[in-house]
Amino acid sequence: MLQDVRKNLPEVVFLKERFEIPKALGHVQGNRTIISNFLQIASTLRRDVNHFLKYVLKELATPGEIKKSGALILGTKISASRINEKIRQYANEFVLCFECGKPDTKIEKEDNLTYIKCTACGAKNIVKAKI
Repeated sequence: MLQDVRKNLPEVVFLKERFEIPKALGHVQGNRTIISNFLQIASTLRRDVNHFLKYVLKELATPGEIKKSGALILGTKISASRINEKIRQYANEFVLCFECGKPDTKIEKEDNLTYIKCTACGAKNIVKAKI
């Protein structure tokens, strides 16, 4: 009976790579770097924009701000590969489950500790990075 149910499920359920870390789209304008899809990246990662912004600015060691259009303006020239590397690091530290590797996680705070709780497998791990 279980085999019959498994046969009727779509193939997408069995794929491990259903989540892709988004790439930053942007350009350099003068001394500034503009990332036009910053809010879309934060929503794809399912994280608070302010938390994600604080991490990116800290890791890139540059000032920046989000404009009304949803674009992030960084105060220096930064290569796209370096920005994408920081997005990948953020996803590994704050989005992907340490146990099962799925992106179905939530950030929870208890006392002075921050945890990542996975809704897929139920694992709960302490976040090592502080923001």
